[in-house]
Amino acid sequence: MSVDRTALIKKLTDANGLPGDEGEIRNIIRTELEGHTDSIITDRLGNLIVTKNSGRPGLHIGLSAHMDEVGMAVLRINEAGLLTIGTFGVDPRLLPSKIVSIGKDKVKGVIGTKPVHMTKPDERERAIDLDALYIDIGASTKEEAEKSVSLGDFVYFDSEFVEFGERKIKAKALDDRLGCAVMIEILKSDVKTPITAIFCSQEEVGLRGSAVAANRAHVDVYINLEGTVSADMPSTDAHERVTVLGKGPALSLIDRTSVYLKEYINKIVAAAEENGIPYQYRATGAGGTDAANYHVAHGGTPVIGLATPCRYLHSPVSVCDLRDYENTVKLVRAFIQKYGNSARAES
Repeated sequence: MSVDRTALIKKLTDANGLPGDEGEIRNIIRTELEGHTDSIITDRLGNLIVTKNSGRPGLHIGLSAHMDEVGMAVLRINEAGLLTIGTFGVDPRLLPSKIVSIGKDKVKGVIGTKPVHMTKPDERERAIDLDALYIDIGASTKEEAEKSVSLGDFVYFDSEFVEFGERKIKAKALDDRLGCAVMIEILKSDVKTPITAIFCSQEEVGLRGSAVAANRAHVDVYINLEGTVSADMPSTDAHERVTVLGKGPALSLIDRTSVYLKEYINKIVAAAEENGIPYQYRATGAGGTDAANYHVAHGGTPVIGLATPCRYLHSPVSVCDLRDYENTVKLVRAFIQKYGNSARAES
């Protein structure tokens, strides 16, 4: 089935979903998948678990991507009507002057701090502390602010989806709405292999959703889909670039929480090379993904780590190359087609 990829990614990235508040994303995914799967359930932690081709013979493949994004929450409202914030996975250095939306009503605000004209020399030489930042929603008093926002309200980057350059897109939450989009495409396709797809909650605060979901899904191999850092900037030497935009999806060898089995790395590489699909290796062992929970579930389950490179990850202006996304979809399909009927017997 044909999918308007740009429209799908825009729909997913325009929507909001912080850890524990993934309902808007869940609803979009449910709507997209209606009529294309066997079952769709939401567990108690907010994971969306989808099955397709249940009971068919062949390798049972697990797909996983996380729904949540980085952002903030309102912790205090001061007497001047300004909001103090806490963060979920955001570097405070990115925050000054950003436009945000707050709560279910998407109240607009601007993240402010002391003007440079009023800072001391030593303050100008260091990054701004989170405690020195606040959100201005245009209120003059605490009582006025409380009419629009409440303590604990989630705060999202307000960032427009933009297509630019040579097949590039800019949006918030490419990590990991790109992975969600890949899974939607696969589930809408004509694949014949049994699939369990897990759209995870709360990845950005400690891989919590997958810790629960890994205990319910029994599969033969997982493909964990992520957005990953590229670091292909002029200030970064070539040997320090984790991935490079335009060179295809990135395969993980090892990270802080997982060791990826060489047997399965070789299998997905074979699928890529036989189909002329470009790929690259993720040249770092830093970070961790939901693979951490899947690979130790049910006595041990092989996991393939596959990611779409992104510049400016965990910011409101993440950038990816649509060709890398498209090649990620092609590679997942190629792996399923190559091993769907035989890999269970081989493994």
